[in-house]
Amino acid sequence: MAILVNENTKVLVQGITGNEGSRHAQYMLQYGTKVVAGVTPGKGGQTVQGIPVFDTVEDALRKFPDINTSIIFVPARFASDSVYEAIDAGIKLVVIITEHIPIHDALRFVNYSKRKGTTIIGPNCPGVVSPLKSKVGILPNHIYTKSGPVGIVSRSGTLTYEISYHLTQAGIGQSTVVGIGGDPIIGTDMLEIVKMFEEDPETKYIVVIGEIGGTMEERLAQYIGSGKVTKPVVAYISGRTAPPGKRMGHAGAIVSMGMGSYESKVKAFQEVNVPVARTPTEVVKLIKQYAH
Repeated sequence: MAILVNENTKVLVQGITGNEGSRHAQYMLQYGTKVVAGVTPGKGGQTVQGIPVFDTVEDALRKFPDINTSIIFVPARFASDSVYEAIDAGIKLVVIITEHIPIHDALRFVNYSKRKGTTIIGPNCPGVVSPLKSKVGILPNHIYTKSGPVGIVSRSGTLTYEISYHLTQAGIGQSTVVGIGGDPIIGTDMLEIVKMFEEDPETKYIVVIGEIGGTMEERLAQYIGSGKVTKPVVAYISGRTAPPGKRMGHAGAIVSMGMGSYESKVKAFQEVNVPVARTPTEVVKLIKQYAH
């Protein structure tokens, strides 16, 4: 079944006439994603990669009422308006690729989305892929060639690709891979994704890719310790060699008050019997141990 995206996902690309929107719309089409429309104000009536472009989300939905997902490539200063437009149009999944969205803007639209029942992935994320079903994001097509039992949730785009690649090369497919984004404020966190994987019959094992900063991993470990996650979980935390007090490249990777360090995250997972890989390739080894 997978989570978030599947064969029935119908995608609207907001910001489709820009370089990134156009390029990744093409890659999503090549992957097999059902990209049915695009939106750029003032560009209605054009086509991009054979996809019809509309001035507004409302116009696109009038023509294609089965659209259920939007992906946003709109520049940061206009991105919030695009998010609100998608939410108000009733789209239930919004994937925000855009980075550098002001934190107060993100706070407001994330809060609004929860009131309206829209799931937001991102901002500043690589998106979501359910291999061989649908890809809504910028994840590399050639890595996601095998569907299977491993669900991945990650704060890091590059590590998402690397660990997915190692799993695929080892013959282990993925059910869904979710890059939740590296900003301090994001629409959907690790815990929420793990809950979805717990309910998904296709997902048998869960891989959590974390990094220093914040307390998301510690909160997830506490939830796992409550006994509400029955599926095996393997973790990888980046930042093992970061000097004390050093932040990673992501805005959300800030260590403070003794929380959010590599050591505290590893300790939290180990205390609830979640093995923590020391290298990306070790994730494959740990999954294989569970599988056999």
